[in-house]
Amino acid sequence: MPSAETTRAGVHEPDPVRPTKEDEVAAKGSELIGGPLGRRALLGTSWWTPVRVVALVAIGMFALGMVQKLPCYDGGWFFGASTQYTHACYSDIPHLYQGRGFADGLVPYFDRLSGDMEYLEYPVLTGVFMEVASWLTPGSGTIQTQEQVYWMVNAGMLMVCAAVIAVCVARTHRRRPWDGLLVALAPAFALTATINWDLLAVALTAAAMLMWSRGRSLAFGVLLGLATAAKFYPFLLLGPLLVLCWRAGKWREFGTALLGAMGSWLVVNLPVMLLAPEGWAKFYSFSRERGVDFGSIWLLYTQRANTQITGEQANTYAMILMLLVCAGIVAITLTAPRRPRFAQLAFLIIAAFILTNKVYSPQYVLWLVPLAALARPRWRDFLIWQACEVGYFLGIWMYLAYTTSGEAHKGLPTEGYQLAIVAHLLGTLYLCAVVVRDIFMPERDVVRRSGDDDPSGGVLDGVPDVFALGTAARPAGPAAQLQGPLVKWGTGTAKPGPVAGDGPS
Repeated sequence: MPSAETTRAGVHEPDPVRPTKEDEVAAKGSELIGGPLGRRALLGTSWWTPVRVVALVAIGMFALGMVQKLPCYDGGWFFGASTQYTHACYSDIPHLYQGRGFADGLVPYFDRLSGDMEYLEYPVLTGVFMEVASWLTPGSGTIQTQEQVYWMVNAGMLMVCAAVIAVCVARTHRRRPWDGLLVALAPAFALTATINWDLLAVALTAAAMLMWSRGRSLAFGVLLGLATAAKFYPFLLLGPLLVLCWRAGKWREFGTALLGAMGSWLVVNLPVMLLAPEGWAKFYSFSRERGVDFGSIWLLYTQRANTQITGEQANTYAMILMLLVCAGIVAITLTAPRRPRFAQLAFLIIAAFILTNKVYSPQYVLWLVPLAALARPRWRDFLIWQACEVGYFLGIWMYLAYTTSGEAHKGLPTEGYQLAIVAHLLGTLYLCAVVVRDIFMPERDVVRRSGDDDPSGGVLDGVPDVFALGTAARPAGPAAQLQGPLVKWGTGTAKPGPVAGDGPS
């Protein structure tokens, strides 16, 4: 049998990991469809491949999320100040059809809007997505009918994004296609998918992660640049990737990815930046000037301490906290006994941005769902986090119902909403904690325990370290030889050990 020193993970394409065999929650859940896969099952003989199943489940769950919005579609978006909150079916999409000039045929970024928001406050690629949807929306009928059709058109386009995300996650870890079901069945994913246009950036980021896992650095960079042109957060993935490539000595690949990201971002942004600079800059000025808002730790502090934090102060505090977390991630990356997996650090950096940001809109959970499925593909931990996010999803709408229902006070008072914020914060911190634990205790990492190194790491998968700090520092040698692990990856098998079972932590 080839040794871990000479065999890279994924070379011999070992059998797929069966979630019902390694995950007790998946095994119990499978009873709904006939029980765990048996040892005599014939694999690869059915049209129902894991990727196809994952894609269809994702589409089905997305459709259920659309059904959940039905009370608003039938009137909640148009009649009654708090109806869309009491039914927890709010969406920005129909409101911004007229509010951002699409109903009047205005061109985003070029035509000035009436009211407080002079220009569209979204990045350019998201603006293009919104504009394309408006082209597909008939201009006849009442404004209510047009807004309903506009939401439906956007929902159809976003459903494609949801399917792409699920498929990309299912294919990123070659031996773990069923992990895509974590995305497809995530309740918070279905509930928040059509609140805003975030799924476009999430889909491009998931596709970028898939390309990196296949060793295609330029394609990764191009897709990540496009994702950043749709939403700012994907650009943050370049930070942990830089440190991982530093530890592995993969400077050329990182440089290719960085140039690809910068190039594609400029291709999208430069024309608008030059022809409509004021409209182009609105997203960045709005983000900078925005005050402390819903869901953030800063709002919780101001409410509990009965004090005020200006938007500028919140920017400063959030930047300081984010820099401290980034320094911590660098330290973790360079001192861990084995080089962390790319998906683990990607999850941590985006979670840090969400936790320190001055606003947490409920759809921001979409940023984390695919990264969580890759970083910690364990149903128990994933569902604990999802329960907290669903609690926050309900909490913010009930709080808005309370604040917009006048003397009726229908909904959740301030103290209740604060508990929802705490649940969101604790749930995200919990998942971060188990990911960090997996980094320092690779034998607890379910991906590595299955015999892999870093299946989402692409050129980083199974290669030697050239730089590390602390106890991780060793002469150049295979990543598999670093101190601490019980897992022998690259062979498709794991060494037996006293902690092979991942019991409650």
